[in-house]
Amino acid sequence: MNNPAEFNQTARRTIAALLAGALLALPALAQDTSPSRATSTTTATSATSATGQPSQAEMMAQMMELSKLNENHKLLASLAGTWAFTTKMWMDPDPNAAPIESKGTAVRKPEMNGRFFTVDVSGKLPMPGPDGKMKEMDFKGMSTEAYDNVKQKFVATWADNMGTGIMMSEGTYDPATKTFNYTAEVEMPGMKQKVREVIKIVDKDHHTFEWYEDRGGQEVKTMEVNYTRKK
Repeated sequence: MNNPAEFNQTARRTIAALLAGALLALPALAQDTSPSRATSTTTATSATSATGQPSQAEMMAQMMELSKLNENHKLLASLAGTWAFTTKMWMDPDPNAAPIESKGTAVRKPEMNGRFFTVDVSGKLPMPGPDGKMKEMDFKGMSTEAYDNVKQKFVATWADNMGTGIMMSEGTYDPATKTFNYTAEVEMPGMKQKVREVIKIVDKDHHTFEWYEDRGGQEVKTMEVNYTRKK
């Protein structure tokens, strides 16, 4: 492939959006048909009844509840550590063409007592130069991952040194198959492309990542990454 921009957009991945502010969700959470809980003062009770919104004490209680860590955060914590990875990318339109392969290291660390996880990725990535020939280039990427208690979804951001944008994705986890499924949109000149990311936990020391692109309604896998924990 001789188009560096197309190559760059196809190769990019996410695994990570910051936790939504709890206060933004409180009005929605307050739309409850059940009677409001009693408050300590007549004024607070009247305000709650008149507006249908929670009292200040109730809002604080909701905020505290939304800030709690749960099993989903523990699940993300199980992926913390240093990982060696190998990548295969299918960039050639010819389905029989050999994939482009590369290697690197990913370091995932907990932040804010495990509410968020940052991921630093580094490696060598074969990229087409101005002359169209493939050359190894330094690759750097970073991600923030979390479980959003308000959205009740896993969220992630991704940015790297091959572009200037930040990709945001949201996903779910299937415990039966030990698989995360994220969806996102990648913006390219004049268009947006839907993508799906699949992360499957093989065991505590291995997991895989697959990147699928929506090409005219047909999903095509263009990248596969295999991770092995460094010990």
